[in-house]
Amino acid sequence: MVRLLIIFLILLFLQSSLKAQQVPQVEIDLEDFIERLFPVQDQDIDYESIYEVLFQLYQNPIDINQADSEILQATYLLKPYQIDAILNYREKLGSFLSLYELQAVPELELDDVIRLRPFFQIGGSGSRNTKKILKRLPEATQAYFLFRHRRTWETRRGFTPADTSNSGRISSRFLGDENEIYLRLRLQKTRDFSFGFTLEKDAGEQFIWDRSTNRVGFNFYSFHLSKFNTGKWRNITLGDFQAAFGQGLVFGAGFILGKGAETVTTVRRSSAGILPYTAALEFGFFRGFGATYEFNPNLKTTLIASRVSRDGRIQGSLDSLSEQSGFSSINQSGLHRTVSELATKNQLKETSLGMNVEFSRKSLSAGANFLSVNFNRSWQPTPRPYNQFDFRGNQNQNASVYLNYNWRNIFAFGEAAISSSGGTGVVAGFIASLSREVNLSLLVRNFDRDFNSFFSNAFAESTRPRNERGVYLGLELNPIKKWKLNLYYDYFKFPWLRFRAYAPSEGYEWLARLTFRPRKTLSTFIQLRQEQKERNISDSGEPQLGYRLAPLNRINGLWSLDQQVSSHLFLRSRVMWSRVNFNQNQSNGFLILQDIRLDLARWRLTGRVSLFDTDDYDSRLYAFENNVLWAFSIPAFSGRGIRYYLLAQYKLHPRLTIYARIARTSFSDREQISSGLQTIEGNNQTDSHIMMKYDLFK
Repeated sequence: MVRLLIIFLILLFLQSSLKAQQVPQVEIDLEDFIERLFPVQDQDIDYESIYEVLFQLYQNPIDINQADSEILQATYLLKPYQIDAILNYREKLGSFLSLYELQAVPELELDDVIRLRPFFQIGGSGSRNTKKILKRLPEATQAYFLFRHRRTWETRRGFTPADTSNSGRISSRFLGDENEIYLRLRLQKTRDFSFGFTLEKDAGEQFIWDRSTNRVGFNFYSFHLSKFNTGKWRNITLGDFQAAFGQGLVFGAGFILGKGAETVTTVRRSSAGILPYTAALEFGFFRGFGATYEFNPNLKTTLIASRVSRDGRIQGSLDSLSEQSGFSSINQSGLHRTVSELATKNQLKETSLGMNVEFSRKSLSAGANFLSVNFNRSWQPTPRPYNQFDFRGNQNQNASVYLNYNWRNIFAFGEAAISSSGGTGVVAGFIASLSREVNLSLLVRNFDRDFNSFFSNAFAESTRPRNERGVYLGLELNPIKKWKLNLYYDYFKFPWLRFRAYAPSEGYEWLARLTFRPRKTLSTFIQLRQEQKERNISDSGEPQLGYRLAPLNRINGLWSLDQQVSSHLFLRSRVMWSRVNFNQNQSNGFLILQDIRLDLARWRLTGRVSLFDTDDYDSRLYAFENNVLWAFSIPAFSGRGIRYYLLAQYKLHPRLTIYARIARTSFSDREQISSGLQTIEGNNQTDSHIMMKYDLFK
């Protein structure tokens, strides 16, 4: 009776308080979510795959009454002391009857409950549903069809007529048209089933049926069919999928979260298990069969069998069909626009067999991973000073063990792995809530130069966990309710050579972000970040012993002001700057931008104007941009010019939503954009996105 009275009073309070405030949005604030979790970008990395994997997690609301500490931590939304408080509350008083009952948890406030609403639910496992799956399709929580078109309107050199050089050689050109087309179908019911396919043709690729070049209409296709909670089978997936277990040394599932504005919770990976693959990137996924079987509530195992074609550059044989010839590299761009690029398509067969066994009981979970990857051709990379210990041959195997332990407000974790080359990789650390105002994380890693793991994505400074040692310390302070300070410091060493550093080297990186939120509709923060790495000095022509390195020091600053002027109008202002010092040379960069967003009944309009001025490419700046749904954009600003875009979203019908975006960059310091076949003659580049989303059941 007392329990019901508490819930009634909470709901009564919420009803009155929400009348005086704006009704909380159930949909995810994607921009805030991405900027908070993603690493600070300083490389031209395609984050689409990471975005897809994370977004899938948030499309599947978690049953708050079934979630353990591992699942709660995987959301990156809760601090250790909050997770501990939720579990203690549930243990003492039983299952939650309403999501708003979360406000009765001592360490959660109304703002926390509103922020958590899109990611949690009561029940909804789907395991007790007795209807046949075809009859459950209309119950899908996600059921839609997407069509997306993208194009650059200025003509690139690759789309111009071919010319002939003085030697009589005909220049290379793109085989297809300028249009990029993307189709996706998805039917999904949380914790019950998921089915979908993705089709894509990039700009410059042909839309053609040609079995001799492995092209069937679209250049890339992906599909999956997943069934959850069938007896003791927790997950059965056919088609394309990824896997995440331990700290990502063997199975990484596309995650590379770590050093971003969220300085504490993102250092630890979670065992999300098998996840359907829905991105359009043409590498980094399994294609075949994956299943998880639960022997009892404490013990489960996952089996993986995959065979997929990969793009590779063949060498050593005039007959590219001969499996005796090796390959020098894997083409990860997924582009097949020219004869040369087309020659790499599906040249390799990659066969993978993997297994995971995991034991969990209360605050302890432990597991073991094994993965064997076989190629039908031998991998023989072109010799370089830095790649002497890279993988070579036809087969690579990885094995690892991992452990997670939660004690009150401390989450300890670690994983140790070995590859068939003998190289090892180790990650260990903890996340702790020292008090409600102080949260801390510590992580150490050690990756040998010959540790080779193809599907890893562990916490690392490099894009792959290899040839690195480091220590990371993260801190979050909430000394006063309206103020928050995030800090991290990371020290790393590279014991062996690496790309653009042909000698052992070291470096460090730190970030500080101070956030002030005087009221719900106004927030501002200032952020400073410094990174130093050693890099090769250009050859001066003078005699010298070995390669000479010099530290490249980069400092970035960011000030942001966000204001929700009214329920219809949102404004964001930002100033960004960079300074780079290398070999006694200094370059600077500056960027200022203004965002405006209008919500008007069926319309949502988002616009931005950016002014930028950088001395060179080293001093470039990155800024996240809003785009059509499930498209991702973090362009690099280099040179001098202005960029602006307008994004419109209109609900034409209860089931049909139209998105349109036009973006234009005008440079004042050049008359030619890009290089090679991507060259645009002129100083303007205009890109458009059009997308239609049709909901199948509403």
